[in-house]
Amino acid sequence: MNNFIDELRWRGMLQDMTPDIEEYLKKGMASAYLGFDPTADSLHIGHLVGVMTLLHFQRAGHKPYALVGGATGMIGDPSFKSAERNLLDKKTLDHNVECLKKQLAKFLNFNEGDKNKAELVNNYDWMSKFSFLEFIRDVGKYITVNYMMAKDSVKRRLEEGSGLSFTEFSYQLIQGYDFYHLWKNHGVSIQLGGSDQWGNIVTGTELIRKMEGGSAYALTVPLITKADGSKFGKTESGSVWLDPEKTSPYAFYQFWLNVSDEDAAKYIRIFTVLDRQTIENLEKEHGDAPHLRILQKAIAKEVTIMVHGEQEYEMALKASAILFGKSSTEDLASLDERTFLQVFDGVPQAIVSKEEFEKTTNIVDLLSEKTEGMIFPSKGEARKMILGGGVSINKEKISDPNSPLSFTLLQGKYLLVQKGKKQYYIISII
Repeated sequence: MNNFIDELRWRGMLQDMTPDIEEYLKKGMASAYLGFDPTADSLHIGHLVGVMTLLHFQRAGHKPYALVGGATGMIGDPSFKSAERNLLDKKTLDHNVECLKKQLAKFLNFNEGDKNKAELVNNYDWMSKFSFLEFIRDVGKYITVNYMMAKDSVKRRLEEGSGLSFTEFSYQLIQGYDFYHLWKNHGVSIQLGGSDQWGNIVTGTELIRKMEGGSAYALTVPLITKADGSKFGKTESGSVWLDPEKTSPYAFYQFWLNVSDEDAAKYIRIFTVLDRQTIENLEKEHGDAPHLRILQKAIAKEVTIMVHGEQEYEMALKASAILFGKSSTEDLASLDERTFLQVFDGVPQAIVSKEEFEKTTNIVDLLSEKTEGMIFPSKGEARKMILGGGVSINKEKISDPNSPLSFTLLQGKYLLVQKGKKQYYIISII
């Protein structure tokens, strides 16, 4: 149990909140919700701020609701976006919703019997029951167009973008109704969200006030940015996903390991549940020896375990050591194929047929002729470097140019050749 607002405040996770929310939370267990847009079948690390907000809310003894927008996902939130999104069909959205449910269960406690167990709701369940005429009559009459037009997200879109369709314009009204529905039927009195959602959230508090004379609260967290001004969660290859098939646990681990010192000091508060004293101790250690990247290693460990589990973290750790030369043949052999290929993504690959491989009598022939000169252009050069101790196969140093090919194939089909300190090659035996 802790004070939720204080927890967010020291972690740098508090942007705006409506008056009196702090006093309200001191009265006992409250319920709050935060929405997730199911436009893909996985959350990405940009969603983690919202997930962590719900996690801290539950750890403070309150009841979190995760709303998956099966209805609003069909429309697309226009907030601070320059163009309208492609709309998704019901089948795709249903699939995405199911995938997000599984991912959220890694962070929130959904255990039956716990008083503040997390709940997952889908706004399609109530929005699909409305006819268009019913909605504009029973809900639309409470919010004026002037009120909706005054929202910064709408004004900016109209000024800078390519206009705003009626479909997108209606988004804030539907999100506002979600808050009203959860307030009336589930006792949810708080909506949480990113700072770009403030306008949509207070539309909900306005609906609750006008339709029922009730009171509700709003709280937003800052949008996360990187110190260099680039978008958080984006890499050269795209978004960093929570789904291991979209972003491997190794690549996920590497993302956190490679954040800047300035970002690490911010991210360790936002993306881990480490307590304040532990974080301050880590910051001091990091300050004393920044080259050891203590903060980055701590973040990478905590977040990777939270998302992918201890086993995948250990594999990512081994994979990182392999790339930087501090590993054994056993470590290399323990990697699964996905992680192995991710670690050596971009490394030159030579393909040798099983038949040719079985006919090859020594290592020199394999590293020159059979790989068509990709690794060594001649037998003489291969022999010279082997004798000089500059060649390893599967992290095992080769000292005899006439060595037979007695290596165990990694994942049943690969040999990893290391030439010198930093040059790697993969031979695929197929």
